[in-house]
Amino acid sequence: MINEIDMRILNIIQRDARISNAEIARQVGLAPSAVLERVRKLEERGVIRGYAAEIDAAQVDFGLTAFIAVRINECCSETDTYLTAIPEVLEVHDVAGEYSYFLKVRVKNTEELSKLLRGKLTNVPNVAATKTTVVLQTIKETTALPLENIGETAEQATARRKTRKNK
Repeated sequence: MINEIDMRILNIIQRDARISNAEIARQVGLAPSAVLERVRKLEERGVIRGYAAEIDAAQVDFGLTAFIAVRINECCSETDTYLTAIPEVLEVHDVAGEYSYFLKVRVKNTEELSKLLRGKLTNVPNVAATKTTVVLQTIKETTALPLENIGETAEQATARRKTRKNK
């Protein structure tokens, strides 16, 4: 069970994974040793799965984002293994509906996207068809979960936002 203090700690870490233990302790009103123990337990339970740096994809020559819907002939875990092994594939989602998977990919340009589609995805077992959508502009992208809003109704969220604006 995640209590309110753990939720606050998770929220702080989501905003800045490099924040010091002492600063987290100050923000939640606990001793640094208590915060350290809580974070360790959250890591052991798999609530915190890891820490990562946010890198601007365009600045390291991965400026094209695309979403690829993949239809397969028959379900098998071998397909999962092949899809997750492709380095340009950042996310693999097993979905219900016309397609079996949605992939989020990042590549340098359309030429590299073509190589990915024709060279790598065609070699994945059971792939019957793909449908690609190229992203023109990313408006919002985050991995942070809205933990501060858990259990909040839509009306409460609206009131909270209005209160923040008026401050």
